[in-house]
Order: sequence, then structure tokens, then C-alpha cells
Amino acid sequence: MNAEPNRLIKASSPYLLQHAYNPVQWFEWGEEALQKAKDENKLILVSIGYSACHWCHVMERECFEVHEVAEVMNKHYVCIKVDREERPDIDQIYMLAIQLMTGSGGWPLNCICLPDQRPIYGGTYFKKEDWINVLLSVADMWTNDPDKARQYADRLTDGIRNAEKIIPNVKPEQYTKTHLTEIIEPWKRYFDMGEGGYNRAPKFPLPNNWQFMLRYSHLMEDDATHVSALLTLEKMAMGGIYDHVGGGFARYSVDGDWHVPHFEKMLYDNGQLISLYAEAHQYSKSALFKEIVDETVVWLEREMTAPEGLFYSALDADSEGVEGKFYVWDKAEFDQVLGKDAALLTDYFHVSEEGNWEEEQTNILLRKFSEEDYAEVKGISVVELLEKIRQAKAKLLAVRSKRVRPGLDDKCLTAWNGITIKGLAESAQIMGNTHYYDLAKKAADFILNSLKMKDGGLFRNFKSGKASIPGFLDDYAFMIEALLALYETDFDERWLREAKTFADYVLENFEDKDSPMLFYTAANGERLIARKHELMDNVIPASNSVMAQNLNKLGLLFDEDRYVDKAAAMLAAVHPQIKTYGSAYSNWAIQLLNEVFGINEIALTGADVDPVRKVLNQHYIPNKMTLHGTNSALPLLKDKQSIETKIYICRNKVCQLPVTTVEEALKLIN
Repeated sequence: MNAEPNRLIKASSPYLLQHAYNPVQWFEWGEEALQKAKDENKLILVSIGYSACHWCHVMERECFEVHEVAEVMNKHYVCIKVDREERPDIDQIYMLAIQLMTGSGGWPLNCICLPDQRPIYGGTYFKKEDWINVLLSVADMWTNDPDKARQYADRLTDGIRNAEKIIPNVKPEQYTKTHLTEIIEPWKRYFDMGEGGYNRAPKFPLPNNWQFMLRYSHLMEDDATHVSALLTLEKMAMGGIYDHVGGGFARYSVDGDWHVPHFEKMLYDNGQLISLYAEAHQYSKSALFKEIVDETVVWLEREMTAPEGLFYSALDADSEGVEGKFYVWDKAEFDQVLGKDAALLTDYFHVSEEGNWEEEQTNILLRKFSEEDYAEVKGISVVELLEKIRQAKAKLLAVRSKRVRPGLDDKCLTAWNGITIKGLAESAQIMGNTHYYDLAKKAADFILNSLKMKDGGLFRNFKSGKASIPGFLDDYAFMIEALLALYETDFDERWLREAKTFADYVLENFEDKDSPMLFYTAANGERLIARKHELMDNVIPASNSVMAQNLNKLGLLFDEDRYVDKAAAMLAAVHPQIKTYGSAYSNWAIQLLNEVFGINEIALTGADVDPVRKVLNQHYIPNKMTLHGTNSALPLLKDKQSIETKIYICRNKVCQLPVTTVEEALKLIN
């Protein structure tokens, strides 16, 4: 470690601050570094990672902390460190460059660029000797054959600008069930019907994929997707990817059995998984799924909540330099903590003397049995077993909390907070839990009060009392989605007004005149070498697919055809792609489900609708929006005021006659 810090000491990002004492003379991305490269005609090295990234830390130890490597980097390059979570716009461009060059990508991402920011060479993780060789050979090319470097840059930059070109497409006369089966039939071939998820390792949760599967299985009455979705959620909930002591999910499982996690915990995964398990509980009435939601929210509140009510970004995989050390147990400690109950629960948590993964004599806690089966084998009642498990988890958590904690990435990102607010709001509705609503409301209020820019837009980042970085499309998309979920939880129309204002801001500032899609970066934002769209749904749904659904809902709520037409044009443009790779377009596929089956707009009137709401929320109606207001300006509610409680079911601008019970309403929906 260097005695003197480099420029990153002034950064807000915890990831950048981790590199502040490297001997590499790092810059943050910005005018100073970019101008220096131009003035000195020096190559730029853009090195991108994030706080919870294990291999980023390894490369830092092996390369960036080593004086011999730093000397080469400082001599030949202007070195720029980027936190991909703060600046996904930069990451998007250079990730695409690396994928075009090497066929794959990942983090750490290291890209060498000309002084004008255009990429010429790069890769992901490099060992020390390989890294030095790459640095020297590319620097040599720039000195002795700059034209060759410029040709590389021309070709790569063209590739980046033309990738994902989406052209307007004529919408089919009507979307049909056949369009849906065309997507699902090739997709089914990849299901792992033994362990859940897909037939591959590592296994990622991919919450949006399984949300689509739940909805498809319900609306299409399809067995394979029903079984696969519920099996996947059950296996993840029982596997080592889930933290059985403290709640919350790790980012992925390195094996095909959900057994060994890559131990970092990301807010965006857990926010989505809260939504997904709540929805799956509504669909299946599974007590396990409800327990997962409850425990994950407890973890979120205990470990991931900032004083302002916002949510932090991530927990690292490593503590004390060892991956997973915080989370695992040897049998001796497990026995000591649980005392006389250890014998009962050893098999329940899959603990053994030799250990249950590659680290000898250590155990990742996971489950192989249902409580009912386990209680029967052990000859005790389920109630007694559940109480023993509850006590054991509390004891294990108390001991674990005294260990050296993994690093916390304490920046708060608007997009990921939006995802989490939505998860909490939806869980509040489904489970009737007002505390979840309070958590969601507090975070949303803080964003609306403290993260707005002067022009009405949103900041992306909040850290140490300061908002920074103008928002990207995902910040708006997920925040609008969160506001829509909050409206359906408390029927306060101010959430809708805010959502509509942000939607108008997006249409004005993110429009692509040559495509129905929206740019990821705002027209008034920083100029990079390309403006990209984000189209494919990955571990997080694409900002364009979320925005398309938002616009469709806002169009229905406010009776604004321009929103609905825009959403329809976006779906039509991407529709031909969906069947080629369903997993990467699952959120678009949810919009297609809504097109085929229609959205049920359930308008409630009357002074006391809570009893009706409660019953309604016990039923799984994935393609619905619920509205209520006693003095509302919303078109659907305006002429439907009454003292007594009535339920209107409306679709395609036509409402059925009102009914007074949920049972009658359900007949109009089915």
C-alpha cells in the first residue's frame, strides 16, 4: 500500500475509495483525466469494477497494489477507475467493446482506449505478468504504429454504435397465445426439472424470468412452467444461496444445486426477490415463500438501511480477505452455539464434521428437507421443530454478528432503491403488512424530496449526505415503477402525479428519433463515444422493457393514448427478438402477456374498501391494476363515486356493471 493517497481519496464510491492508496495514479472519470490524455497524447486505461466483486479485489492485490505494475501503468497510461454501479453508461460501452473483441465480458473490466476514449484492446481479469505484457505491447503499438491502433478503434467504435440497432416494426394485427407459446417452447428445453433454474452452472436467480413463468403458467394454465417456477423458488429458498441465519440471497450459486453461493449480497437481487416470493406466495399460498419475504425484509432493515431510509447497494463476499468467512460454520462452533439443540438440527442445516463444501471442515447452512418431513423423522411436532429452528437462528445470528463483517457498499442508487421500494410495496399489499409499506414510503419520500435535480430530473446516487450523478434511464424506469406500486398500496394520487412527471421527463430527454426505444443516457448528459439503448433483460430487467410497461400503465390510468402508443411501438420493435432468447427478454414477455390477456383495471369505490382489498389480495391476478378514490380526477374513477363499496372491472375502455363482492368480481375477470 502506498503511503500517499491518489486522487480517488476524494471519490464518493466505496469501490473507488478501496483503490485510493494504490501506487497507480488513478483518476476518476472526468474532465481532468480526459483532458490530460488529449494534451499528452496518452492512451487511457479504463478499469471498471464494483465493491462486491471478488475478482476485482484479487486483481487489485496482484496488480494495482504492486509498484512494479503501477510504474508501467503510470508511465504509459492515464489510468481511470470506474464504479460500474455509479456509471453504468461508461460500463455499457466498454463492456460491449470487450464482448466484441473477446466474445465474452465480466468484471473486473479493463479496456485500453485512444486519447479520444475509443477502445482498442481489453479484457477482464489478468494475472500480473500477462497484464504487464499487455500494457507494454499496446503502448508500443501506440508509439510505433498509431495508424493500426486507430483502425482498431474505428472498427470497434462502429461495432459499438451499431450493436442492438432496433428499427421500428409493424405491430401484428393482434398478439395471440401462439406468440407466447413460440417463446416458451424453445425456452422449456433449458429447465432443470431436478434442481430448478436452468441446466447449467453457475446458477443465477434471474427473478424476472420466474416472475414471467408464474404469470404464464397461471394465465396459460401451463403445467411445465408452473412446476419449474415453483421448484426453482423452493430450491433457492432451501439452498446455500439463501442466508438461513440472517435472511437475504447471495448473487449466484457457483454450482448447479444452489449449494455454494458467491457470497456477495446485492440490493437489486434482493429487492426483486422480495417481489417475486411475495407474488409466488400469493400464487401458491406457500408458507416457505412468505417466510423468505419476512426474513429478507428483516435483513434489509437490519443491514442495508441508511439513516435516511434509503437502501445501501451491496455487501462484499469477502471478510478478512477470505470469501464467505462471515457466513460459514464448523461443526464444533455450531454445536457450541446451539447446545442441546445441536443434535436435533445438525441434519436440518446439513452440517457435518468434514464440512459440506471445498473449504475443509466448514459448512454452508442449507436445507434438504421440509419441516413436516423432518419433524416426522425426528419424532417431534412441526410446531416444536419450528420453535427450535427460530431459537437456533437467533443464537447463530447473535454469534455471527460479532464476527468481522464483510465490506458494505454504502452508496444508495435510485434505480436499485426503486426496485426495492416496489418489492416492499407489493409485499405490503399481498401480506397486509403496513410496516413494509412504511419502509417503502420513507425511501420514496426521501428520493422525491432530496434526489431531484433543478430541471425536475433525478440524481442517481446518494452517499454521505450528498446527491450526485444525473440519472440514467433505469433510475427513472424503476422509480416510476415503484411509484405505481405505492399508489396501488395506499391510493394516494400524488405518487401517480410524480410518476407521470418523470415519464414526461424521460420522453423529452431520452428519446431516440430513429427508433421507438429510449436511450440509456439523457440528451443533456455527458457526451460519450456512443449513446446506447438497454434492451435485454438480464439479472435486472432492461430499462426499456420497464419503461414500456410503465407507459402502458400510465396510459391506462390517465387515458393518455400517446403513452399507450409509445409502449406498443416499443414492444412491436423488440417482439421478433423475444422468441429467439426468451430468458433475455422475460420482462418484454410479461408485457406481451398483458397484451394477449389484457389488463384488468379494478376500480373500487366507497369510503371503506379495505375489507374488499384484503380479500382481493388473496387472489392471484397478475394482469391487474387496482384504483380507488373518493374524489378522484382519474378518468376511470371520475364518474364512479358512491358511499357504498362497489367493484368495477374495466378492460379496453369498457367497464362492466359494478358488483359488491370479490366473488362476483372474479367471475368478470375469469
